[in-house]
Amino acid sequence: MNDAVPPTNGNQPIPPPPAMDPPPPEPPPPSPVDLSALAPPAAQTVELVEPSEPRTDLIIEAKGLTKHYGTLKALDNVDLEIPKGSIFGIIGPNGAGKSTAFLILATLLTPTAGWARVCGHSPVAEPLEVRRRMGYMPDVMGVYENLTVREYLEFHAATYHIERSEWPALVDGLLELVDLDVKSNTIVDDLSRGMKQRLSLARALVHDPELLILDEPASGLDPRARIELRELLLQLQSMGKSIVISSHILAELQQMCDAIGVIEAGQLLASGAPDRILAQLGVGRSVRVRFGDGTIEEFPIAGDDEQQALLRKLIVDDDRAVLEFTTVDKNLEDLFLQITQGIVQ
Repeated sequence: MNDAVPPTNGNQPIPPPPAMDPPPPEPPPPSPVDLSALAPPAAQTVELVEPSEPRTDLIIEAKGLTKHYGTLKALDNVDLEIPKGSIFGIIGPNGAGKSTAFLILATLLTPTAGWARVCGHSPVAEPLEVRRRMGYMPDVMGVYENLTVREYLEFHAATYHIERSEWPALVDGLLELVDLDVKSNTIVDDLSRGMKQRLSLARALVHDPELLILDEPASGLDPRARIELRELLLQLQSMGKSIVISSHILAELQQMCDAIGVIEAGQLLASGAPDRILAQLGVGRSVRVRFGDGTIEEFPIAGDDEQQALLRKLIVDDDRAVLEFTTVDKNLEDLFLQITQGIVQ
């Protein structure tokens, strides 16, 4: 038998295939990543040691509440006492730690250190007890596609194990409370921003909690919707609810809050009744005086007696021509600018 003849292409033989290059060498194994810089200091651990008995006059109590993300201190040793039945406002710039504090109180985030009690229970050790007594409204509403307003509330009633036979009366009552009864069969995603905020509040009330934690509920609302929300929160307070609310609309908070807390860079800078904090800082009241020579000056005062003494001094003692004497009441905006520094974390 003849030897095999290599195939040809016409009269030319087909060259053999080129030799394959040897495979590249295996890369060295990656060096281990040092994650120690991302971990909080070893001494800062979750602290569950707290008084054996909760204070019955407080709806929220927190001591040394701290949350670290690596080297970032989102919350730094915050102490907080919020009385039952009050509306407590938390104000601060973006990134100050407001939402972090709310997430811890709402059982959705574990603190690095410190402890809290919400409705007499620990959010870390007793999360279910807290959730039974607290309604949380986050700053962004979760929407379930193609659900009507009624179906949305019925879904959340089911998650709280409320008997199906109670749903019709419960949903009707909530929709009437938040003035959405005519929208019961509307798809949730078709609602306006203000209506979605009211529906989210109704969802937080499904299980009749004693405490509401509301994160920026007035965000994006027009003036009428903000007024309606404020009136609704005051109505809920009259029904015995305790409310903790954050907002950038300081004038709204001043009109409805019994007390406020100012937070910046994770630290609570001041807490208490707005008028008391303003008085302590010396920014409670002032008078603006326009003189005969056209100049305008502003003088801080502590009360009516000091105002009368100032007027007497300017006219009698200083012999200055006073054309206009106007009392200026300071507000939360003045307080906020006085004690915050615009720190961005």
